[in-house]
Amino acid sequence: MTNRITIREVAKEANVSIATVSKALNGVNVVRPATKERVLAAAQRLHYVPNLMGKQLKNTKTKMLGFYTTSIKGPYFSVLVEAIAREAETHGYAVNVFLSTDKRVVLNSILGGMVDGIIGFEDFLTEQDLAAMEREQIKAVFIDRNIQEKNFGSVVFDSFEKGKAATKYLLSLGHKKIVFVSGIAGVYDSDERLRGYCEALKEAGISWRSDYQLQGFFEEERTRASVQQFLLEQKDLPTAFLAGNDLSAIGTVKAIHETKWRVPDDFSVIGFDGIDLLDYFTPRLTTVKNPIQQQGITAVKHLVELIEENAFGISYVLPGELSINQSTKQVNE
Repeated sequence: MTNRITIREVAKEANVSIATVSKALNGVNVVRPATKERVLAAAQRLHYVPNLMGKQLKNTKTKMLGFYTTSIKGPYFSVLVEAIAREAETHGYAVNVFLSTDKRVVLNSILGGMVDGIIGFEDFLTEQDLAAMEREQIKAVFIDRNIQEKNFGSVVFDSFEKGKAATKYLLSLGHKKIVFVSGIAGVYDSDERLRGYCEALKEAGISWRSDYQLQGFFEEERTRASVQQFLLEQKDLPTAFLAGNDLSAIGTVKAIHETKWRVPDDFSVIGFDGIDLLDYFTPRLTTVKNPIQQQGITAVKHLVELIEENAFGISYVLPGELSINQSTKQVNE
């Protein structure tokens, strides 16, 4: 049994009749604007969503899993979504991908009964949204967000340890001036990799420098522009760059070459993820290989456990592996 918010509760919250709520939510023009506004506000506060699958499906399973994200740009997502879809199929489920920056669209799909469970990406949903999902016993597994609750699990990479390990590797090569190209603030992997970088510098007795942290947003072009501007304006140049993901590492290398420097002769570069695109990029990038496919498979398996076995949510931490290639070298400062 779920604790789904009903139209009756919305009516009580807005201090109107059930009929008025129904008319207001369905756009019937007989409701005064002020009353309609009060009803809509009450529905939003309560996270009320009508059951989109209809009353006849109220007590049945849809055999659909949802995956939501604000963007699927980049090779990481092609591997992840493919892994999710194929693993879901082995368990008898199809996957509905919700691609939207409008949180209400995503919540309506989740709370409206369109899917049996959801795989969520990043911290798109707030704590209040999660509380509404918990109240209605929605099963969910989160990627790039570390959560462990009764109905919620997560699958994340060991980004802190690997951020620290990648930085320590650069330090072992003699690099003391290392720039970190961050992803998106508030995103688990980005924050943890930055934290690992800072911890490694601290242990080496090297102070963190604000001018040595650039913003790349996990995107090749935005990183290229940011690094290029940095190289043209910075007086005290570093000897290495640690990029938040492989796309940012590629953007970093391109910026270096465009400003007439070379990798690794002038600057060493390391990325994260180990995407297939690196097989076609020169120089071959040193990167932390993360098991992206396994992340998708594990997320589906755990979500099916939550749905079918009423299991308790678990936080899975997947290990990465530093793969040393042509974009890093020893320096003597």
